[in-house]
Amino acid sequence: MQSLTKKEILRSFVNSSQSRIKTVAFPPSFDETEWEELDFYGWVDPRSPQRAYLVTTHASGVTGIELRRANSEGARPRSAMCNLCHAVHRHGGTALFTARKAGASGKAGNSIGTYLCIDFCCSLYARGLKFLPDNQPEHALPTQTRIAQLCHRLDGFVARVLTT
Repeated sequence: MQSLTKKEILRSFVNSSQSRIKTVAFPPSFDETEWEELDFYGWVDPRSPQRAYLVTTHASGVTGIELRRANSEGARPRSAMCNLCHAVHRHGGTALFTARKAGASGKAGNSIGTYLCIDFCCSLYARGLKFLPDNQPEHALPTQTRIAQLCHRLDGFVARVLTT
């Protein structure tokens, strides 16, 4: 992924209001980001843990998506698979995130949901730069195949957010 500035990221959001964009908080580690190893940049808002963001390069250019983490308070942590990288996390390493659709559809209240890695390290899992315990479903596939499949699923998710 190309290196992005905070300003470029803030201009990229397709499903958020200007007032909400003004409240986006970046993680303290933003300036140390190793962009060349990422297919997308994602993070949980340090000031509001129910808000998260995902930014990637899509057909229409840099595309940012505001996400809302589903409230799992009181729920027992369980194993779940990330829908992007297919990493299986034990004990709450994934969560259901919803994204308001872009445009009029989103203003009408339409959204989509998907399970994502809470740490947004999908690119690192696909490249074998970060590991999870236990058998991972796609670990036997070649690295380039895992990356290609992650990118394909990521493009599909972004396309569903953009589809009105």
